[in-house]
Amino acid sequence: CFEVMQNVVPNMKRLNGEQQVWRAKFSSLAPVDLKKAMNTLGSPNEDEARSVDARQEIDLKLGCSFTRFQTKYFQGKYGDLDTNLISYGPCQTPTLWFCVKRHDEITSFQPESYYTVDASVSKAGRDLHLEWQRGQVFDLPVATTFRDIVQQNNALARVTEITQKEDRMPRPQALNTVAMLKMASTRLGIGPQQAMHMAERLYLSGFLTYPRTETNTYPPNFDLRSAVSAQANHPLWGNYAKELLQKGLNKAREGVDMGDHPPITPVRAGSESQVGEGWRLYDMVCRHFLATVSGDCKFMRTKVFFEANGESFSLAGRKVIDPGFTRIQASGEMEDVHVPDFSKGEQVPLQKVGIGSHKTRPPPYLSESDLLSLMEKHGIGTDASMATHINNICERNYVTLSEGRRLVPTKLGIGLVHGFQLVDNELVIPRVRGNIEKMCTLIASGKAHWEQVVHHVLKIFRDKFMYFEKHVDLIDQLFESTFTTLEAAGRPISRCGNCNKYLSVVDRKPVRMFCKHCDRVYKMPQNGQIKLYKEIRCPLDNFELVFVANKVGKSYPLCPMCYDDPPFGAANAAGKHWELEHPIYQKYRPGVMSCIADYCPGTLCLDVDSAPKWQIDCNVCMQQLQIFGDKAHKIKVTTDYCDECGSRLLDVTFNKTKSPLPDGETQKKACLACDDLFNSCTTSGTSKGFFRRTGKGKGKGKGKKGGRGKGRSAEDEAEERGRKLAAAGKKR
Repeated sequence: CFEVMQNVVPNMKRLNGEQQVWRAKFSSLAPVDLKKAMNTLGSPNEDEARSVDARQEIDLKLGCSFTRFQTKYFQGKYGDLDTNLISYGPCQTPTLWFCVKRHDEITSFQPESYYTVDASVSKAGRDLHLEWQRGQVFDLPVATTFRDIVQQNNALARVTEITQKEDRMPRPQALNTVAMLKMASTRLGIGPQQAMHMAERLYLSGFLTYPRTETNTYPPNFDLRSAVSAQANHPLWGNYAKELLQKGLNKAREGVDMGDHPPITPVRAGSESQVGEGWRLYDMVCRHFLATVSGDCKFMRTKVFFEANGESFSLAGRKVIDPGFTRIQASGEMEDVHVPDFSKGEQVPLQKVGIGSHKTRPPPYLSESDLLSLMEKHGIGTDASMATHINNICERNYVTLSEGRRLVPTKLGIGLVHGFQLVDNELVIPRVRGNIEKMCTLIASGKAHWEQVVHHVLKIFRDKFMYFEKHVDLIDQLFESTFTTLEAAGRPISRCGNCNKYLSVVDRKPVRMFCKHCDRVYKMPQNGQIKLYKEIRCPLDNFELVFVANKVGKSYPLCPMCYDDPPFGAANAAGKHWELEHPIYQKYRPGVMSCIADYCPGTLCLDVDSAPKWQIDCNVCMQQLQIFGDKAHKIKVTTDYCDECGSRLLDVTFNKTKSPLPDGETQKKACLACDDLFNSCTTSGTSKGFFRRTGKGKGKGKGKKGGRGKGRSAEDEAEERGRKLAAAGKKR
């Protein structure tokens, strides 16, 4: 905002030295909060803005440098990395390190056998399992000895002590961003990124307060009673809210005030139909909020101690006295664990005494909730960015999400972290990023200058990058034992225009072709199957053409060299499946008319390979039109243009037995957009409207001369024909 202020403020009308720019702070879109914010305007804080700028500049420069280098280096050597981008990020990579570290702990874990003495007694018709007070032992002979001691002389279990103690489960603290994301993952099975998007939509819809906050304690001036009153008429928890208001709200637990936004709370009541997609998250937040001002869950904990031939055992149970906040939680109230009545000195026969054999288990893979906790503890990312970092390592194929929303590293993620550790361990451990976050915090508090911090960090990482570049072969050696080379992963498909040897295509992400003789990699479209196209060569570079066909039916020929290095400039080729100026497409995908899709600048082109079920496809979007069904034998795009709309005319030869022309005629040249007969033989399955004429560019199906100046009636008639055509296509 200060960049804007620097340009705008000097040109604003002077107000006799009075402050001209103010900042409004609000955490919800409720009218009362907005009015309060406007009545308590403050000054923009440049230190906080510079802190954000510093973090952005550091992350961008570090991420781009390392990502570009390692992506180009490794994708040119290996064919089964299965990712489009081998990225590095000052936050993303330490996040991945946590997952790989846990994986290493699991794979290096050596299970160990341990043993317990299992005993049970019977009371009131129930078999009760007793817990051995020694816990476990790691030697089977020792466990056998203790079991024999307990079994001697048909010993009875004597009650030595009975304790009863009132205990309580404290109500939860107010909800901050990290806590909300953890709850959404563990309770709802919703990932952090999706939960964050839901919370933002709920905020913009006026159902929740601002969802990005590190504070988990309500400020002293927070009107809790009004917030609870707003839920009093809700059909699900309204009665509970009224009960709280009648009995009086309990004081919320103290937490940490980070000086940002207040905790996440509901702003107004909403039903499932009103809230929509984010209902489950809204339900969770509302119930949690009411739980924070409810009473603790109180219960009586009972423990009975037994002795048998000198060995001690115990039996535990509990009885709920007051369910407190658990009444409103979706998981329900705490359940009783009943223990029959025993008296001190009572003796009961042992029903069963045996040895339990067990093995120690490795820790589980990190869940999303576990990972969020580690990131928060080590200062990796902010409350606003943690979800994005977790989503990135999933999308980049560094980890996969397994059952229970646990993150299992892939061989790429493992290899990348282990490789970084071989070169420079500080590139992945969280301590370095934690130090950067601390420096950014100093900027925000005015204790450090942002330019000095940025310069200091970039200088350190510049040296690290240069060292990494020199020793990247250490990672390469690790990758060689894990991944397949391009030559081994690819399949020969077409001829290279330079050496006339076979190019190979790698079908794994990112899809690409390469020539091992020229040592050159060519990028390719990422959606679609690739095969040879008629052994035809490109007239510009002599490369054999390949054929790209995707799942929705769009297919087109392609020259590997022209796609990788566009002959008419990268700017002209950007966003297009093919360029109309290229001689390949002038012959095999000639342009007909402007694309009918809304806001698409593309051109609908005749697919000459689609016979006998002819279609025209857009060279930019996925729009398709099916034309003439199976009635046409031959279709040619002429060099003539329609006088009415500027589209190129089609010269159609119909099958003799299926011709829609009168008197058995089979030949007609007309405009697909304006001719009623051609209209009736055209269907669209992807478009709401048919024609979208922009009047641009002769020879590209965009119109011959732009607008013809014939008035509105001609265009209206053509537009109406298009609408009828689209409607007829939907009916068919």
